[in-house]
Amino acid sequence: MIDSNVAVKPSSTNNKLAKVACNVHKFGGSSLATSACIGRVVDIIRQHCQINDIIVVSANGSTTDALFNIYQRALALKEASSLNKENSISNELITLKEALLAALSDLNTMQASLINELLNPTSAARLNNLLTNEIATSAQHLQEDPQGYQNDLLAFGEVWSARLLSAVLSESVCPSYMLDARDFLLINNEKNSTVDYNASQVAFSDLRQPNQLVIVTGYIARNQEQQTCTLGRNGSDYSATIMAALSQARNVTLWTDVDGIYSADPRIVPSARKLHRLPNAVANELGRLGNPVLHAKTLQPLTNHNTHLHVASSFAPDVSGTEIGKFGEIAKQELSVTSLNDLILAKSSSFLAKSGELAVSEFSPICYNLDEGYIVVTQAQQKSVSQWLASHDTEVTFKPVAIIAIVGHSVAKQGDMRARFKRALKHQPTLHFLHSFNEHSYIAILPELCSSEILNNVHADMTKDAKNIALVVAGLGNIGERFLTMLPKQIARVSGLENVHLVGLVGASKALINTDGIDVANALKLYQEQAQAYDSKQLLAWLTSHPYDELVIVDITPSEVFSQLYHEFFARGIHVIGANKWAASSSTENYQQLLSTAAKNNSIWLGNTTVGAGLPINSTIKELLNSGDKISEISGIFSGTLSWLFQYYDGVKPFSALLSNALSQGITEPDPREDLSGRDVQRKLLILARAAGFELSLSDINCQSLVPEPLRNISLTEFLERTSELDEMFLSRLKQAQDKACVIRYVARFTYDNEKIVAKVSLEELSEKDAFAQLTPCDNVFQLKSEWYQENALIIRGPGAGRDVTAGGIHADLVTICQRLNHRYQQVKIKGIN
Repeated sequence: MIDSNVAVKPSSTNNKLAKVACNVHKFGGSSLATSACIGRVVDIIRQHCQINDIIVVSANGSTTDALFNIYQRALALKEASSLNKENSISNELITLKEALLAALSDLNTMQASLINELLNPTSAARLNNLLTNEIATSAQHLQEDPQGYQNDLLAFGEVWSARLLSAVLSESVCPSYMLDARDFLLINNEKNSTVDYNASQVAFSDLRQPNQLVIVTGYIARNQEQQTCTLGRNGSDYSATIMAALSQARNVTLWTDVDGIYSADPRIVPSARKLHRLPNAVANELGRLGNPVLHAKTLQPLTNHNTHLHVASSFAPDVSGTEIGKFGEIAKQELSVTSLNDLILAKSSSFLAKSGELAVSEFSPICYNLDEGYIVVTQAQQKSVSQWLASHDTEVTFKPVAIIAIVGHSVAKQGDMRARFKRALKHQPTLHFLHSFNEHSYIAILPELCSSEILNNVHADMTKDAKNIALVVAGLGNIGERFLTMLPKQIARVSGLENVHLVGLVGASKALINTDGIDVANALKLYQEQAQAYDSKQLLAWLTSHPYDELVIVDITPSEVFSQLYHEFFARGIHVIGANKWAASSSTENYQQLLSTAAKNNSIWLGNTTVGAGLPINSTIKELLNSGDKISEISGIFSGTLSWLFQYYDGVKPFSALLSNALSQGITEPDPREDLSGRDVQRKLLILARAAGFELSLSDINCQSLVPEPLRNISLTEFLERTSELDEMFLSRLKQAQDKACVIRYVARFTYDNEKIVAKVSLEELSEKDAFAQLTPCDNVFQLKSEWYQENALIIRGPGAGRDVTAGGIHADLVTICQRLNHRYQQVKIKGIN
């Protein structure tokens, strides 16, 4: 991070500076369009850049368009002058000249406005003076030789942008200087914009200045004749990756106006989803086939480097964008749909076999088939194709066409994907299906324009199952282990889990995070071998930048501390399945804040297993409310432990002996007082009452503890030695109940009557025929009364504890959450794609 209040440690020489690993940041024209935009860019540089990084800039806003317009006006003036044989000054010439000078004046005003808004008067005066002189020089050259001056004119957009940003940074952030790429970037072949990397690298190294942030002009370079040349429209992205190759940068970030690469053009396909990670070859193919953000040449300089390319939005810098580089198998599963209109299918015998290979080399067609003798090129290439064929003395037919293609890693080799693509186009006339030479795309050639309707329909058919959901499991105890053991079979047999990827295992002090996925069949073994110590800050940092469409955390911990991270999870749009009771039974203020934060960020929070293990009590309450019912009473036996104890307790054996037996079987908590205190039942009743729409706190529920006062605050060892002190109390309660033909059970009750809430958990005497008395040991029972279930209450009964049923309940929540996420589409906010 660059901090304007902290001195930057100097480097002794330029060579040392060049050897320090750096990053390249490129800012597009829309990111630099206004003073407010430039202010955002300055903040991004302050927060994300180091002093030895390289900043590449496009022209501000629509400056390049304005310069092209001025060039066209100059050409019109020159043509009118040449047609005026008498060489007299006509009204037409006067009008054309005035229009040219007015356009230059407007451009001057626009640039001066940015300068004056962003700089102090002294710096502004210096830049305005340079600007005025350059506009005057341009006016003269454009009237004399507009064609010879074209590239010099177009270069001003980047020069002005780089000069202004450098001045702003020097005033407010850190020492900065501007480099005109024409001073070092040498192009060997203007047609293909091929770079002379050796000469360019030497020249660039000589120009680097230590302890200053360099701002480099994008889009422009010089040719072998030392003349200005351009890298094509949108060439600044290409400039950025060239700079990465020259400096051996670790990362290149293209800061633009959309927050990543999408599975289709999001301006046309609203359901397009972000592709968080793309293999280099797939990204290159996307750029070649018309992706609106990636461009064909952008990735070429990175072919022999380990540099990763990032696409992010300068309008939303905290939103995770798209990363392009070398990844594992999960990233290779990404699929996108793209299209190109205004193409020409050229068919000729010269496009067969060997001569066809020459044509491919000459024109770099979108696609081709040398067995059938055709190539597909842009309409702009039609004239050059005709001229090339004329020299071969062969006939040609031209047909206007469009293409639509699916793009993904080796997608052309996947028979199921090819078949699915053809089915998606079964109602659409097509001329040919063919794969690209690199196998990363499968292309359909259409005899008419590819409409937005076609693109949307094909995208829907091809990507409906493509959303990637990351899964992090926290808590690797008894239930956590069982959940992971069940996971491979669940993924294999439940269609909604097909795109779930286990990427994180989190224990109490160690975590294993693997962005490329953790083998679910060996997850626990890998955790034992590879897990590393972590803290909450490290965990949140990774979760903030995860490369998936959605991330789900399964919290199977008993930890109150971990539950306190839910606010942070929801603030990041992360979804939570919680078997952990702490968050759902926390203070009213905290609980409401959690609900609010989750709703604000579209986070889903499910917790069916917080109460009743795998029994569908939470979901049933929700379904009743969603259908318009109103719940008035919730009651039952919510503790599997207390259910077991009182189902078996008959007074023949002392209660302490029964408790010891339950402890040895693992039926109770390690400290049985956790069960006997009633706090767990109290929290469960609170969770269900809140789920039913009532606002109350734990203190609103009267809780009868079954632990006598003298035994509450002693050590566990001492308590276990003194459990016989429980015997007389429980035997007395049992005999009182038996004298009335009753049994004793620990019952939770919540009622809402006449706008009054009564809630308690306590030991009750129940008739032997009561529904709460006739339970299988360890069972839970939940009774609901509502407007619809008054005389005959709704009862849910079954195992309320156990690793299998609890893990199964968590899996049920996982399926539910994935089904909801797979039908959800993120709203794409676009400022306008360059």
